[in-house]
Amino acid sequence: MNINHMKAFLEVARSGSFQVAAEKLYITQSTVSARIKVLEDQLNTRLFNRMRGGSELTSSGRNFIRYATTSVRAWEQAKQEIALPEELDAMISLGVQLNLWQQITPNWIEQMQNNSPEVGTRVVMDYSDNLLRQLMDGELDLALTYVNCNLSELCTKQLFEDTLVLVATKARDVQSGWVDDYVFVDWGEEFREAHAIAYPDTLAPRLSVGLGMTGLDYILNYGGAGYFPERMVDALINDGLLFYVDKAPMFKRPVYLSYPKEPINCELLNMALINLQQVLQNANQTNNVNAFSNMHVSLS
Repeated sequence: MNINHMKAFLEVARSGSFQVAAEKLYITQSTVSARIKVLEDQLNTRLFNRMRGGSELTSSGRNFIRYATTSVRAWEQAKQEIALPEELDAMISLGVQLNLWQQITPNWIEQMQNNSPEVGTRVVMDYSDNLLRQLMDGELDLALTYVNCNLSELCTKQLFEDTLVLVATKARDVQSGWVDDYVFVDWGEEFREAHAIAYPDTLAPRLSVGLGMTGLDYILNYGGAGYFPERMVDALINDGLLFYVDKAPMFKRPVYLSYPKEPINCELLNMALINLQQVLQNANQTNNVNAFSNMHVSLS
């Protein structure tokens, strides 16, 4: 069977739509339909019931998900490991939500390289939804995201919870309505919803950014205010470069770890999880600016 055909099947199964699957795969809807038709002919069974409002899996389609997922993951892992240099025995792929790179990933990679030098590391930085799709397609072994994913094929655990605080380059009280120098940092859908409730009269800001470090660099250089994880700005507040905005509401930002319930290489995945757990425990035990607050680790 063709791997691309199975990728099309998995995308339609997730979205319930041939059109949405085509858009995510960057191919035409007719191509998706043709690939599903080939699979159905090869398996001699119908995989989807086509309806006016979309498509739903048949019982055969539901049974086929596990085999298609395993095949796609095995293929992606084979592509990575066949071309490995002699110095490496395996390769693990980590997906990291863009705003989480500086918070955890460098220490995690260093820990793995020190403890398992025979294993190479591939890091993909993207937004949470894209990372979860790559994880489902077998292109990643595990991913750190802002999404509490409830897909049956994945195991998802909350790693820790950040506190987002409003800070500014000058001391001030919280204001309602338009704030000229407010920089809106997009910390995800849950933050956007909570922010809208806390500031119902706020108009669209002059500047919105998708990366925390981009927003922080901007206000440090040009002045202004924005929401950031408390541990990210703690040292800057102590140095007098930033100030808490008085009476401003705070928001919680949970971070989740997701990985396949049936991984291709359990030993490799466990190695990464053990090293991640050690990094989080070390960070929680220190008092420096990189420490994580409100952390609860449970990877087993």
